[in-house]
Amino acid sequence: MKKILLSALVCCFSIVAFAQEEYQFETTVDLEATPVISQGRTGTCWSFSASSFLESEIIRLTGKPINISEMFTVRNTYPTKAWNYVMRQGKAQFSEGGLAHDVMNAVKSNGLVPNSAYSGLKALESNHNHAEMVAVLKAMLNVYIKNPGKKLSTNWKPAIEHVLDVYLGKRPESFQFEGKTYTPQSFLEMTKINPDDYVTITSFTHQPYYESFILNIPDNFSNGSFYNVTLDELVAVTKNALQTGFTVELDCDVSESTFSAKYAVASIPEEAVSSRSDFSAEIRKEKTITAEYRQKEFENYTTTDDHLMHITGLAKDQNGNTYFRVKNSWGSNTSRVPNDGHVHMSEAFFRLKTISVMVHKDALPKKLREKLNL
Repeated sequence: MKKILLSALVCCFSIVAFAQEEYQFETTVDLEATPVISQGRTGTCWSFSASSFLESEIIRLTGKPINISEMFTVRNTYPTKAWNYVMRQGKAQFSEGGLAHDVMNAVKSNGLVPNSAYSGLKALESNHNHAEMVAVLKAMLNVYIKNPGKKLSTNWKPAIEHVLDVYLGKRPESFQFEGKTYTPQSFLEMTKINPDDYVTITSFTHQPYYESFILNIPDNFSNGSFYNVTLDELVAVTKNALQTGFTVELDCDVSESTFSAKYAVASIPEEAVSSRSDFSAEIRKEKTITAEYRQKEFENYTTTDDHLMHITGLAKDQNGNTYFRVKNSWGSNTSRVPNDGHVHMSEAFFRLKTISVMVHKDALPKKLREKLNL
């Protein structure tokens, strides 16, 4: 009887000893940001995340919380995508995707407007859905590329502009905001945003460190340059920015089964999780991520560039591990308050799955700025 009782006690102790704790997060850095909104049924996370990033920058620079128009940037970027696709005779990507520097390029060329001046929605519409628009645009562009008239005229450009106007609306030349009249350029000046002040940082071993290079990923249609640093420096840049008052734009891979909007957690456990349904909000020991492993996972397509988000703070779990607090653009998830629309990303997930970050130059540590000649 004693032996049976002892065995039962040992069994109970083992269950308690190896029971996994659920994450408990304490926010340690919480920078100002605008509310979470949804990108709808579009592939425009690049504009939503970078616009959110710019909104935090406007708060930092002016103290004004402004809801800027994501769709104004999208509208201004499509003609550039179309030009690239036609001039490369279809041997390029034409899709809804893009990167953070595409927002900066559009802002520099076309300015900014508030969402109240250009929502990209027609009357009675409340959600964005670009599936039909993109299908129409691509079909038109493919006709132009086939060149049935044997000599491509310039008519295709205004035709594309007209389709964009039909679906997204005509761009305002001037508008009212807080009792004043602005143009997109004068509004940009009011926000104090200078697109030239922002840099994109990455970390890969197939290019020299401390030099810039064009990263060959599908959505980099505009051939944007990335500064290459060590993996430890990529993490340090991001933490330094947040700890000194700068939020961070993030391009990463969220296709992992361990990226969970439901539980507001993203991690890289040592033991693989086969599907999202098998993932839970329990703390697991995570993999050690090296630069070599990160490179391998990028080159074998396990890590891809598929989503952009906005890092607005830092947090710690009950074991003292650091997490990045990331604002998503999939709308609110009220069942997981206080992680409403946000995800806590572990350092291991960040090290493995981050493609790049965009930050203000002033957010870079002084020594790194010198290495990059910034």
